Amino acid sequence: MDRPKLVALITGIFSIVLAVLYLALVLILDHRSALTPAPVVGAGSVQGIVVRTQ
Repeated sequence: MDRPKLVALITGIFSIVLAVLYLALVLILDHRSALTPAPVVGAGSVQGIVVRTQ
């Protein structure tokens, strides 16, 4: 096997192993805690002081 094919094969195997490890890490982190969205407090409302003048 010539050198370019060997480099391509090693790079491909490394890429697949890295992708599987990444997916395993995401799976572990996702399973460890429930990912709930942040609470929405006061979304869309404007809070401020209303000043009435006569």
